[in-house]
Amino acid sequence: MTRFYDARGNIYGVVSPAYLRRQGIVVPDTAGLAASTRRAWAASAITSECGWGTLPRPAGAKAHRCDGLLVGPFQAQAPFDLLIINTDGSLAERSGNGLTIFAQALTDQGLLVDGTELRVYHDKPGAISPLTTYVESARYDQVQGFWLSLGRPEFGPLAAGAVGVSPVVVERHEFNRVAALTSINPQWGSSQFVRVGNPHCVTLVEQLSALPAYDTMHQSALFQQLKAIAFAPPAGCGQPCVAGVNLQWAARDTDNRIIARVFERGEGPTASSGTSASAVACAAWRAGWVESGDVAVVMPGGTAPVRLKTESGNVLSVSLFGTAQLKV
Repeated sequence: MTRFYDARGNIYGVVSPAYLRRQGIVVPDTAGLAASTRRAWAASAITSECGWGTLPRPAGAKAHRCDGLLVGPFQAQAPFDLLIINTDGSLAERSGNGLTIFAQALTDQGLLVDGTELRVYHDKPGAISPLTTYVESARYDQVQGFWLSLGRPEFGPLAAGAVGVSPVVVERHEFNRVAALTSINPQWGSSQFVRVGNPHCVTLVEQLSALPAYDTMHQSALFQQLKAIAFAPPAGCGQPCVAGVNLQWAARDTDNRIIARVFERGEGPTASSGTSASAVACAAWRAGWVESGDVAVVMPGGTAPVRLKTESGNVLSVSLFGTAQLKV
């Protein structure tokens, strides 16, 4: 059966390929083949496992009762392969909260050992598949959870596959102006593209009031404008990124803290996102807003601790701490 977990307000269902097959959904035996054929079965899996079914849909709730589906593992022992399916049926290269949830699900099954590799397969052209994340059980601020090692981030339009954006310099730091964003709000004129395994466009704003409200992003007009930017065709316009891009907005706080909002490619507004938090921390560091070390990224669903290791003006690695709880 599918089990649902919550990580900072981000909810994913975790289901084995064998269970989906028993439901009549033909999932191939290997993650690589499952990813390459996802158009034949992923949408059916979302409808079957993430829809409301016979459950009453709460007033104002989204069309699906979770933010996506984690299919795996495809093995009985590490390393473990999985697929991350967005609710639109597309695949994600990486999800920090999703991988935290998957690590907790493996722990509940007695399968996780320290230093476990989680390998995410996807079908995004030009991006590494599988994308490996290393997981370690750990305590942080007296809370038991997991550190995810996300590797070395890449910066700039080329890293995120963005085209048609113009450079802009703010306080000696180079960013990009995305016309589609500034047409919505002129205060959204300084964006930093970051790839943390998956592509992100972090828009840095000077005032908290310039952050889009989480509830407002669900409203039809703004939702459709942001969806056109974030989603890949045919659901979106594929501009500035033909494969779509995750959108974030970040405002500076005190004590190495950043306030952020998230609109995910393939999903829409989310209460939190682990890779988005990591991209926000990287962009904030590059803008001189935070120092290396531990950065707190505050989102409506909770605060994500992100650890940056830097040297000689470069980010060498980014890691994310998270916890997940089974939803009863």
